[in-house]
Amino acid sequence: MSQIRILSEHLANQIAAGEVVERPASVVKELLENSLDSGADRVDVQIEGGGTRLIRVVDNGLGMDGDDVLLSLERHATSKLTDESRLAAIATLGFRGEALPSIGSVSRMTILSRTRDAATGTRADIRYGVLHGVHEDGCARGTSIEVRSLFGNLPARKKFLKTRRTELSHIDEVVRSQSLAHPRVAFSLQIEGRKAFDFPATDCEQRVRDVFGYTEALLPVQAASEGDDFLRVNGYLLLPDAAQSSRLRIFVNSRPVQDRMIRHAVMEGLQGFLMKGSQPAGALLLELSPELVDVNVHPAKLEIRFRNAQAVHRFLVGSVARAIQRYQDQVRSDLFALPEHDGEAEVGENRAPPVNEFTSEPVVQRQTIPLEPVTHRPSTQTMGSSPGRVPVDTPVLPRPVMTADSVSDRSTKQTEFAGLNLIGQFQQLYLLCEHDSQLVIIDQHAAHERILYQRLRRGFEQQKIPRQTLMFPVTIELGPDHAEVMEKEVEAVAALGLQVEYFGDSTWVINAVPALVSRLAPQDVLTDVLDGLRNRSSTGVSGVVPEYIDNLLASMACKAAIKAGNRLQPKEMLELLQQMENSEVFSHCPHGRPVIKTFNRQEIEKWFHRT
Repeated sequence: MSQIRILSEHLANQIAAGEVVERPASVVKELLENSLDSGADRVDVQIEGGGTRLIRVVDNGLGMDGDDVLLSLERHATSKLTDESRLAAIATLGFRGEALPSIGSVSRMTILSRTRDAATGTRADIRYGVLHGVHEDGCARGTSIEVRSLFGNLPARKKFLKTRRTELSHIDEVVRSQSLAHPRVAFSLQIEGRKAFDFPATDCEQRVRDVFGYTEALLPVQAASEGDDFLRVNGYLLLPDAAQSSRLRIFVNSRPVQDRMIRHAVMEGLQGFLMKGSQPAGALLLELSPELVDVNVHPAKLEIRFRNAQAVHRFLVGSVARAIQRYQDQVRSDLFALPEHDGEAEVGENRAPPVNEFTSEPVVQRQTIPLEPVTHRPSTQTMGSSPGRVPVDTPVLPRPVMTADSVSDRSTKQTEFAGLNLIGQFQQLYLLCEHDSQLVIIDQHAAHERILYQRLRRGFEQQKIPRQTLMFPVTIELGPDHAEVMEKEVEAVAALGLQVEYFGDSTWVINAVPALVSRLAPQDVLTDVLDGLRNRSSTGVSGVVPEYIDNLLASMACKAAIKAGNRLQPKEMLELLQQMENSEVFSHCPHGRPVIKTFNRQEIEKWFHRT
């Protein structure tokens, strides 16, 4: 006797429900997708009992007539996929025709729907997979679906649900994600009779603000590719310095998805602006031809595959990088903006430039200068540990001490650069400046670190990091591990600006070091480079610079930059400000730490209750 049996339709629906309906949020997701595919411009969701007692989704879409209501309860019945050829180019959110029969098999479900031209609607009641009645009923245009007693016939499944709070958080996430993907559609969520949110139809930026509750500036990411494989991205990210309490939502052709490749591309585009452990937050909506993406990967439709994932990755990295560069340019424009006329001079009238009180010379504003290291006096230990190199071209200037008297004496004289009025140095670490009724605080180490890093990176990209030849070559004894790396990575070491030759046995000779880190001991520079090359854990590429090389450049810049405790004279502070303005990037150090913090007058007056 044959042991193979064909499953009953009811049992098959319950098995399918296990794939499609994992928890109440899965039901909400499937019903929202149907509403959006129907062309609705408003969708309202009501939840009771954590989603197990009641889920109601009401839309004003096209609606269904009586025949379509009945057909929608059959497995694999759908209006969205008409032939086999369209399976390779799915343009709708739903397409399998499994959601409604699967949900109906594990709940008491009611469908009430009316088309635009019909005088009345159709009502269908389904109880755990069995149709209990269909009849005409009055209702508004669109579709209303109620799901009650979810998993009432599967108590074992119900036991595996999490707490009510957890299930509600998943539902909230589903509705918010769909609202981000479809900003032109109004969404509302009501939980236990209380309005959780009500988002009106709007544009992408405002919807991001509504969802994240963010009122400050956002980073727009908007770009489109050319050619046959057309790509477009439109989205808004929270700025790097914003509190990262939210995560990055990703959408492909208006479908919320989870994709590591896209997340990695965003991280790479933001390289050098996010601190270690921080994640990008916001929403990115990627559009491309349906033929270039496969959404038929998993029943939950959260996973996708791209036909050309590398091209999508490159496009997104470039788009995010250009967006952050535009943000950088705006920060530069705001920070180094020249003060507006105060009314004493007519428009177009020549005005005398400000005079540097410490040099008695006019301050040249917005002058382009080479990005050389800011002069600072090395400590005795540093000088003693680095013998035998050619003296640095930039002289070490006299170091006047910044006292309280010298700072307060600026009531009649000012030290200015491009709209920044230099106040002084705080704790031998921060520069204090005044700019257009704002107090500007600059981390001197982070600022100089970014400047040096940009110079080193540009030199590496052009394969000509400036070197400084040592007057007296320095010998170093390398252990077996370092020697092995040195032999394997000779070209990489040379590309980083080091000129090293084998002397014999375990001895190597350092003849030149990168000019920008020439104040460091050559032995330390070489060993740090070898450690970085030996311990590299990634071969990822950011532009033309491998990730491990980028990390080495950042480390070299960090160690060569001005340190906390370096007292700068005013001329050196002005030089640092000038180099910041001329640097391609200056607002964050290579490790993502912010360089600048501003406080406006209103904030300061609020501290002292002067408002």
